[in-house]
Amino acid sequence: MPSRSRSTRVGLISDTHGLARPEALAALRGSDYIVHGGDIRDPVVLDELRRIAPVTAVRGNNDRGPWAERLRETEVLPVDGTLIYVIHNIAELDLDPVAAGFHVVVAGHSHRPGEERRDGVLYVNPGSAGPRRFKLPIAVAHLIVERGAVEFRIVEIGL
Repeated sequence: MPSRSRSTRVGLISDTHGLARPEALAALRGSDYIVHGGDIRDPVVLDELRRIAPVTAVRGNNDRGPWAERLRETEVLPVDGTLIYVIHNIAELDLDPVAAGFHVVVAGHSHRPGEERRDGVLYVNPGSAGPRRFKLPIAVAHLIVERGAVEFRIVEIGL
């Protein structure tokens, strides 16, 4: 009997601005990996996320101090043959994801959750899990990776 492949779940969170919401943490439980898209503001947020799964995080424009200097502005996370490129502000993307071989680009900054496919690359933003900004939702997201296919799911946190 052929073995059934298991999907890999990547939890996505961004723009926490120092707030580790219990609801956001709960929504990320069960993730195999977690990506934080920047504007963390407090390293305690990363500590809380690491209790759930290994964390890949980038520095956002509001991340300052010695702890933040250890974070890079971009990161790459390979997941089951899928290459995920992480940057805080998509406007600062200075490479061609297609030419570089990336399948997914994760960015935060705008606080607006969403997804778009261009030239075979999935661009996603999990939104903000920090303090509410304007009338934008509080959200995290999941990437489900299975056999080279990637699905994006937004999880709005009703507060």
